[in-house]
Amino acid sequence: MISITKNKKYNSFFYYDSRIKIILVFTVICFFIILLRIVYLNIFMGSYYKMMLNKSTVNYIYGESVPRGRILDRNGKVLVDNKVVKTIYYKKPSDITAEEEIKIAYKISKILSLDYSNVSNRSLKEFYVLLHEEEVNKLITSTEYEKLKNRKLSLDDIYELKISRIKKNKIKKMKEVDKRAAYVYYLMNKGYSYQEKIIKNKNVSDKEYVYFSENTSLRGFSTKLEWERFYPYGDTLRVILGNVSSYESGIPKEDADDYLNKGYSLNDRVGISGLEKYYEDILHGEKAKYKLDDHNNYVLVEEGKKGLDIKLSIDIDLQISIDNMLEKELMKAKREANTEYFNRSYVIIQNPNTGEILSMSGKKLINKDGVYKAYDISEGNFLSTITPGSVVKGASIMVGYNTGKLKIGDYKQDSCIYLYNLPEKCSWKTLGYINDIDALALSSNVYQYKIAMDVGGFDYYPGKQLKIKQKAFDTYRNMFYRFGLGVKTGIDYPKEEDGYKSDNRSGDLLINFAIGQYDTYTPLQLSQYVSTIANGGKRYKTHFLKSVMSDNKKLYDVKPNVLNTLGVDKKYINRVRLGFKNVMTRGTGVGYMNSAPNPSGKTGTSESFVDLDDDGDIDVPSISNNFVGYAPTDKPTMSIAAAFPDIQNPRGGKYKSYANQMIVSKATTIYFSLYDKNGKKR
Repeated sequence: MISITKNKKYNSFFYYDSRIKIILVFTVICFFIILLRIVYLNIFMGSYYKMMLNKSTVNYIYGESVPRGRILDRNGKVLVDNKVVKTIYYKKPSDITAEEEIKIAYKISKILSLDYSNVSNRSLKEFYVLLHEEEVNKLITSTEYEKLKNRKLSLDDIYELKISRIKKNKIKKMKEVDKRAAYVYYLMNKGYSYQEKIIKNKNVSDKEYVYFSENTSLRGFSTKLEWERFYPYGDTLRVILGNVSSYESGIPKEDADDYLNKGYSLNDRVGISGLEKYYEDILHGEKAKYKLDDHNNYVLVEEGKKGLDIKLSIDIDLQISIDNMLEKELMKAKREANTEYFNRSYVIIQNPNTGEILSMSGKKLINKDGVYKAYDISEGNFLSTITPGSVVKGASIMVGYNTGKLKIGDYKQDSCIYLYNLPEKCSWKTLGYINDIDALALSSNVYQYKIAMDVGGFDYYPGKQLKIKQKAFDTYRNMFYRFGLGVKTGIDYPKEEDGYKSDNRSGDLLINFAIGQYDTYTPLQLSQYVSTIANGGKRYKTHFLKSVMSDNKKLYDVKPNVLNTLGVDKKYINRVRLGFKNVMTRGTGVGYMNSAPNPSGKTGTSESFVDLDDDGDIDVPSISNNFVGYAPTDKPTMSIAAAFPDIQNPRGGKYKSYANQMIVSKATTIYFSLYDKNGKKR
């Protein structure tokens, strides 16, 4: 028994001893493998990983902002340029104290010419707190200090109490030298502490610039040459051209994420409206890129590049001439009877074969103290909508052709129609038995009503209740969309309206739609519509950009972009074009484009409403006029669209202003005085 027990103990000891040996051997092997790996990584791969580490941790520093690209007109005339601005700025050193900044503020206020009247009452109070700390501390009660101690009031709360309790007479008694220093101190400390603060960047004298460039005792102060946008033609097209953010504001908060993802810095200046914003990627340029070497020296990695120039399709000579004419004619019209609601007008001239905008004018008269002054509202050409009236009858009659409800040459009786429970529906006068060309030339409403009723599946007889198939609205709208009416034109601009479309589909609204008395469109949509007719059925994307330039060298041209074609038989397009030709020779458009060679066009009158009290409700009826046209008829090189909202007060009598005809006539004359019939600049 005893021998057996000994053998068991021996066997157990041997078993555990073997396990320890195995673990030790395994540990030695693992240690050896790890050691070999370390040697391999350090000796054989060390240089590689050092390079990768340097590459991943390198910090790049970017230089000062570079000038933006210029904006030119189609003939190379500069619309937007850059001018050098001498700038004095301050960047707070990390170790500077408030006492030091106050001393510097006093010193600078004696040297720098600033408009010190800009100092606010708040800034004066804040500076007073710094100058009279002990006095101001006494404005806080012991109870309030106790609340601060017990965290019922914050330090900010205490500070605001101090500010509020400084009496007005204390501020009034401040010396002029203190007030000047207070303004400089405010400029030094507004915004975030890490930002560069612009102290002066307007009318910096050479003496001031040199002083701050050479004086190293003014800690944190320095100078640099910056740029500002310059507009050689003043306010002409300023709304369309847009604006650039300031040095102080940098990137707008709402766009910050988008710009940061593109590699911008928060303090970069960017386009914030108009073409400056739309073409930011082209105009902005690239800042110089540096890295720090092992000795903290700047090493240039990439040189800065000025932004590229953009050349617009706009002809600035044409633009200025039409702007001036439009303003004068609006002023004249305000002296006529029944024009009390007429205060704005729009005129667009395009190349119908490319979609290029040659000029885009919009003027609005505002009465200030009994004197009218004109303001630029050129954006309204694609941001405001109008009731088009009869100018859309080219698209309406095309619905008849395309659905087979109207054949070329069809005659219809133009006399008032009478429908159950509806007012009589008439043309502007009884036109008798007319065909499709007469209907366009003489602007027959009844002809279009009858087409619409046929398309809607309604067999008319006097006194019958009007019932229209709902899909007839889709039939009309889909055709109108092909012309660009009711859809966006694709203009290269940050925003665009596409007009008003109601969901109400009652029968009387369809026949109103057919004469341009239901949906609303922008003036630019009317321009795209008539251009589509002019060129024979192609709807081109409307655009301002003509080409991109670098140092007066063309990089590329913008090619015409066909958004869609009408998709109808060519004979129908030619029939509408013939109707538009007759409008100008024997119809309602006689006298509108007399100076144009062989013109075509269409007039339009619509019933509209005015919101007199600006409460959002249109409450007073008015009459609006519109016009679309092109020339020469056989090979058009220009198209024109003009809108005259609320030109007549129907309650004021029968007198009607002819400002619409005069403006179209003069705009056409201006164009053909600058361009020949082939579209070449004279």
